[in-house]
Amino acid sequence: MADPESLRQITRSRAPLSTWLGVVLLFVVFGVIVLAVIGPSPRGSDYEETRAKKRMEALKSVREDAEKALNSYAWIDKNKGVVRIPISRAVELTIAQLAQQKPAPAGPIATPEAQATTSPASPSPAGPPKPGAAQPAVSPSAPAPASRSPAAQASPPSASPAPAKTP
Repeated sequence: MADPESLRQITRSRAPLSTWLGVVLLFVVFGVIVLAVIGPSPRGSDYEETRAKKRMEALKSVREDAEKALNSYAWIDKNKGVVRIPISRAVELTIAQLAQQKPAPAGPIATPEAQATTSPASPSPAGPPKPGAAQPAVSPSAPAPASRSPAAQASPPSASPAPAKTP
């Protein structure tokens, strides 16, 4: 028979059966996890084709709904009397309404000089403008620029202001 000392060396050098069983079970569990993750995923190009068809059908139905909403009459809120009308009819009504209105005159346009007098907190240039600097031009239809004297501000601008001459 074998020596007891040699049997102890053999048992110590080999891994016990439970260790081997644990390693095998670990691989099995890993395999099951991989199959659970990869298993339900689709294989082949037919899956992508069916998804593309579903997306195209959904897009078609959304466009049909939008077309129906843009080109039909419907109640939005009967209690309040709010209706939806076709977009072409809405455009016609809006154009007719805008054609009946006269354009409102634009308010006076503030010149940089007038803005400087009304807001003292804003930085203003110290001294007269340089000769090479660009000067704002006054159009013939624009009102005359406001001066600093109260008498000039109280009087209305002339009917035909002279165009400004640049040096």
